Amino acid sequence: MAAIPISADGRFAGYASVFNRVDAGGDMVMPGAFARSLAKRRDRVRLLFQHDPKEPVGIWEAMAEDSHGLHVHGRLVGGVERADALRRLIENRALDGLSIGFRTVRATREGGIRKLWQIELFEISIVTFPMMEDARIAPSLLSTGAAIAAATHTIRNS
Repeated sequence: MAAIPISADGRFAGYASVFNRVDAGGDMVMPGAFARSLAKRRDRVRLLFQHDPKEPVGIWEAMAEDSHGLHVHGRLVGGVERADALRRLIENRALDGLSIGFRTVRATREGGIRKLWQIELFEISIVTFPMMEDARIAPSLLSTGAAIAAATHTIRNS
């Protein structure tokens, strides 16, 4: 049996964006694109459902760029009706998409592809159909996400 992609307390991890891959809208996020935004806005990036500002469903406990993309670790807030439903859907593998909500700060165009070099990240949503096919909640990243969350908590409280 495959690993469950979410913990009993609603924690999950995955990639909200993957570097150097073209999404369905013709955008390609480049390595380092999130660095300034994460340094400036990390605690204000919202966890939403389907990019709807009326549907906050949890909090992002950790976000970090690695060589693959923007790795995130989130927690759905129990007792919120939509969050409870999402936990059950993710647990049963009925939903696993992630998608970023951002403002472009610096981009270039090459052959119809918009390369995003710097973006301001506002929110990351759990979605049914992500623009970036590989932006997904992943069971194998849950333990990695827990380690990042613990390290982030330690650094913030030092």
